Amino acid sequence: MTEQHLKRRLSPPNTIEEGLIMRSKINRRVFLKSSVAAGMITSTIGLGLLTPRSVIAEWNKDGFTADNVNAALEGILGSSDTTASDAIELKAPEVAENGAVVPVTLKTGLTDVDSVLIFAENNATPLCCVYKPGKRARPNVAIRIKMGKSGKAIGVVKSAGKLYTASREIKVTAGGC
Repeated sequence: MTEQHLKRRLSPPNTIEEGLIMRSKINRRVFLKSSVAAGMITSTIGLGLLTPRSVIAEWNKDGFTADNVNAALEGILGSSDTTASDAIELKAPEVAENGAVVPVTLKTGLTDVDSVLIFAENNATPLCCVYKPGKRARPNVAIRIKMGKSGKAIGVVKSAGKLYTASREIKVTAGGC
């Protein structure tokens, strides 16, 4: 580019017409970029390279339709034999003013963690979430769960083929389910 082109490009427009021309060039660029992106996504879906199954999380029907914690554990992990562990830190409020949004945090120092699950014991379907961290990850899960009535929040960690658990009693003053 020549020096004159650079000056013109960097200097503000002198007239209203120049400003409108510059603005229309920018709008045209944005429009073209958006059109190209939309076209590429559409063609990717059309070719079957991007399917909903590869985008949507896995659904575990046995776990999420179970009516108690042991049945959910059996459905997801194949066993409900758990051991209490001090290596799991489960934080939740003692009293939840609104059962629709109860903050729960689970941390663990266990290694070789395959799965992290959080339950609300007295809910109609107690399983709230399932996380499968990577091999090197140190699980630290923070979530807001719904609790219909007072009861335990239970955290379960599958590590080295064994199930470890920690729980916390939560009193709900206004139900959320």
